[in-house]
Amino acid sequence: MRFYDPQGLRYGIPTYPFWLAPDGLATRRQLRARGLRPGGQEVAAQILWRSRRYRAGLRVAYLYRLDLALPVRPMTPARWAALAKANAARRTCPECGRDAGYPLPTSLGMCLACADAPARAA
Repeated sequence: MRFYDPQGLRYGIPTYPFWLAPDGLATRRQLRARGLRPGGQEVAAQILWRSRRYRAGLRVAYLYRLDLALPVRPMTPARWAALAKANAARRTCPECGRDAGYPLPTSLGMCLACADAPARAA
């Protein structure tokens, strides 16, 4: 198999093809689904696979050891407030100052009503 290198001789760290990673290892997303985080540990292994969607043609997913993973830190009231403030800033139009109710498109830099105003005036 092309990406099967459990000793890490070819790629530097143990490497497995898609769906063949051993038990006891998980990606960040899999850790989060279990309520865990890597907790500062080094990458234990990786999964490599070919993909036509990306220019390089090669995708990688890093794996972390489950036995060294730590629980996710709980959200504090201050963190909730900071997150709410950041989301409000993403929704506030700099042209009209209103809360658009959705994150503003970065391509426009303003709400859709303000972006359509010059077209209506013409």
